[in-house]
Amino acid sequence: MVTQVKSVLQNSRSNLLQDAVGVASLVVMLVVGLHLPGLV
Repeated sequence: MVTQVKSVLQNSRSNLLQDAVGVASLVVMLVVGLHLPGLV
């Protein structure tokens, strides 16, 4: 099972990076959206 997980991580490294960037951008948009009412 460990070898399967390692092979999946090696084969999909670029997809994981893109998913991490997407999650980070969603978090930034959430934080900005929650702080907008206080700025206006």
